[in-house]
Amino acid sequence: MKKVFLSFAALALLVSISSCRETTGDKAEEAIEAAAEDTENNLEAAGEAIEEAAEKTGDAIENTVDNLDEEMDGTDDIDN
Repeated sequence: MKKVFLSFAALALLVSISSCRETTGDKAEEAIEAAAEDTENNLEAAGEAIEEAAEKTGDAIENTVDNLDEEMDGTDDIDN
C-alpha cells in the first residue's frame, strides 16, 4: 500500500511540475510577444513624430526664405 501511495504521490508531483513549466513558458512567451508589440507600436509612433517634426521644420524654413525674399525685394528701391 505504501508503494502505491508513494508512486501516486511521485506521479502527481511530476505532473504538477510539468504543468507549471508549461504555464510559465506560456506566460513568458505571451509577455515577450506583448513587449515586442509594444516596442513596434512605440517605434512607429516615434517615426511618425520625427516625420511630423521634419515637415514642420521644412515649412518653417520655407516661410523664413519667403519672408527674406520679400524683405530683399523691398530694399531694391533705395535711393543712392
